[in-house]
Amino acid sequence: MHLWQADDESWRDRDTIEKPVRSGAESFIAGTASFRVMCAGVDELWEELSRAGVLHPVSHDGVSATDYGTREAWATDDDGDLITFFEPRG
Repeated sequence: MHLWQADDESWRDRDTIEKPVRSGAESFIAGTASFRVMCAGVDELWEELSRAGVLHPVSHDGVSATDYGTREAWATDDDGDLITFFEPRG
């Protein structure tokens, strides 16, 4: 489990062409906090989250493969906080 606060406001002043926004703590991600959970069966979990209508907009098209070796699905809680479910690509 990995918890962190999404309170990085420095993205507002960045030149996104020269300095991409990707610290993972930007305030626009969702709500005010983020939470990561490692799990098995992220595809099945994505289907359940989709049926429940709680997917973050970036996950509406399905599970995403990252550049850092995981497959991820994102959801939000009732307060808009981001919850990431991930499994290692294997």
